[in-house]
Amino acid sequence: MKTTIKLLFVSTALLVFSACKNETNSEGSGTLIENPAKTDASAKQGQAFIEDDESKPNVLQIAIGSPDHSTLVAAVQAAGLENSLVNAGPLMVFAPTNAAFDALPAGTVEELLKPENKEKLASILKHHVTPGNYSKDFLKKFKKVGQAGGEDATVEVKGDDVYVGGAKIIASIPAGNGIVHVVDKVILPAN
Repeated sequence: MKTTIKLLFVSTALLVFSACKNETNSEGSGTLIENPAKTDASAKQGQAFIEDDESKPNVLQIAIGSPDHSTLVAAVQAAGLENSLVNAGPLMVFAPTNAAFDALPAGTVEELLKPENKEKLASILKHHVTPGNYSKDFLKKFKKVGQAGGEDATVEVKGDDVYVGGAKIIASIPAGNGIVHVVDKVILPAN
């Protein structure tokens, strides 16, 4: 009886294995279609590139969908940080507008977007991310917030306005993995 069960198990396993190896494509040619992402070494990989139209947008998707954040999105892509912004979080992203980037000295953004400045750009962008999912009103209770770059950013309250690292929160958008606080200034590291 035990031998029959073992034989049946082995036969079933071989059948399943051989069926997987003989899989065909839709044209019935009997060959598997290669995954283009595996054959193209330059293809973007990771969870940032999985399409999902049903979940609440994550912080990266919110930035991509905003015409006021095209410079931020270009910077995130140049720094290769897309996958960091789509993880489960929760993440608080202080997202500078295009106007905030435009306010930097002339040529700064262009220089930072160069491949040789990828690490410096990543360091600056990490000053715009912190763990948590706190509303603007809740942030009023803080004196500082820790940033992914390792430093703390000072939180200041002036009337109803909240400033983080000197950048004023001008809007807040809940995300599937945290919250995006739109800010009017690029938060730069101390050094």
